[in-house]
Amino acid sequence: MKTTYAPALREQVLQRMSPPNWESVAEIARSTGIAVPTIYSWRHQWQKECQLVPASGKAPEQWSAADKLAAVIQAAALSGTDLGAFCRQRGLYPKQLAHWRQIAEDANGPSATNMDDQRELQRKNQELIRKNRQLERELQKKEKALTESATLL
Repeated sequence: MKTTYAPALREQVLQRMSPPNWESVAEIARSTGIAVPTIYSWRHQWQKECQLVPASGKAPEQWSAADKLAAVIQAAALSGTDLGAFCRQRGLYPKQLAHWRQIAEDANGPSATNMDDQRELQRKNQELIRKNRQLERELQKKEKALTESATLL
């Protein structure tokens, strides 16, 4: 028979898994008597709902990209005291969120050059190198001629 748990108990488990508590699934299962797979299932469901529950008790800088993105998305609409409360609850700093947001924006920026663009850039680079060599030879000839004319004077 499937056991159903009260929403208050689920919320308590969520709070215990979240920062600053960082309790492991095994610790929570031992103290509450809830099966480990059930808690993992809840955590997976919470992550799908974008409720920030990192997969482990790692420091925020060691979170997975998905967890960082979820934090950025959740904090996007917050400002001021709400953002501060959000960060304190999850053990984050606003600077971390801003940095993660910038990384996400940069990752979705203009794509890297494709092969055709790279070939065109290499061709232009070779052309500029040839032109530079030619100009250096002309400069050497003119300096030599200037030196000869200065010697004759």
